[in-house]
Amino acid sequence: MQTVYNVKLPHAVYGGENSIDNITTILKDHQVKRVAMFTDKGIHDSGLFDLPEAAVKAAGADYYVLDEIPPEPSYIAVQNIVDHFKAIGADMIIACGGGSVLDAAKLASVLVTDEYGVKELLDEPGRAKKCVPTILIPTTAGTGAEVTPNAIVAVPEKELKVGIINENMIANYVILDARMIKNLPRPIAAATGVDALAHAIECYTSKKANPFSDTFAMEALDLILNNIIPACDDPEAMEAKNKMQIAAFYAGIAITASGTTAVHALSYPLGGKYHIAHGVSNAILLAPVMRFNAPVCQERFAQAYDRCCHDTDTICQTTNEKAEWLIEQLERIVRHLEIPTSLKEFGVQPEDLDGLVEAGMQVQRLLVNNMRLVTAEDARNLYLEIL
Repeated sequence: MQTVYNVKLPHAVYGGENSIDNITTILKDHQVKRVAMFTDKGIHDSGLFDLPEAAVKAAGADYYVLDEIPPEPSYIAVQNIVDHFKAIGADMIIACGGGSVLDAAKLASVLVTDEYGVKELLDEPGRAKKCVPTILIPTTAGTGAEVTPNAIVAVPEKELKVGIINENMIANYVILDARMIKNLPRPIAAATGVDALAHAIECYTSKKANPFSDTFAMEALDLILNNIIPACDDPEAMEAKNKMQIAAFYAGIAITASGTTAVHALSYPLGGKYHIAHGVSNAILLAPVMRFNAPVCQERFAQAYDRCCHDTDTICQTTNEKAEWLIEQLERIVRHLEIPTSLKEFGVQPEDLDGLVEAGMQVQRLLVNNMRLVTAEDARNLYLEIL
């Protein structure tokens, strides 16, 4: 565990019933004249976009909608969006969507300048400076992108996803309104929810774990383990959905305070080369990586059991039993939510292993956080396990 640590957070976070309405006050307080509204076609067409749009209209601000953001975009696609954004001359960004939308908006907020673009930030993320304030509104309970300083983009030439990290991309304002996730399709709710689950358990077992990250990671883990299934299964389970949205936010703070580990590191090539959704690739790897880590993480797994197991019929006594309970819960949740547990249906072949291992081992910024050393042979065995 780290002995020196910090966490950087948005200026303000609004949650609870009708929290979207705070947009109007924020825009008026900042005397905003023109807003760039980032979203995607699915959100726009579903009617969810109507809520923030109405709040912007109530503030009397002009606005321009950018909804051509593809899922899991490449840095080239994001640069195209940024170029459109720069032409608008907006003095506030409002982003309403999943991780891809929020990440694109965060990058746009530091890319008004012509001195550098997204490609340059892949190599020098530290040069980015906040140019336009942001309001981020997640429409999934998963990525935590609304609170992190990270933006993930695909790099096609490397068949890999890369994280651009700069604290200037932390949102000025975050709005957590459970209405935005009420009608989220079950497969998306499941995949993004398990992404948040991975954030929580990875950050809690990271080499960079610290009192700040532990506080948020453990609360997120407790909320997710006990709410993800009803939140995904029942469209009317608004209390569970609200708890999942808060949990995803807490797990995002945990990322900011410590960092994810081998699950995310080994999942990036799966998204970069095979275009497997980020949450799905994390779900496939989650239990196998945690079993791999168990020899050095048992104590932490046992602490998670003590906090998160509220079933009075389940009584585990030993550290080993408690650790096994946690890993079994991860497996049970992924199975129940009908997320794939194998790469077969995505066309991954045994002959692809060398490329996967090579790409996965490149993600050293996350692998170095893993409590147990991951060698190339370990990575190969983990990929073999999910083929």
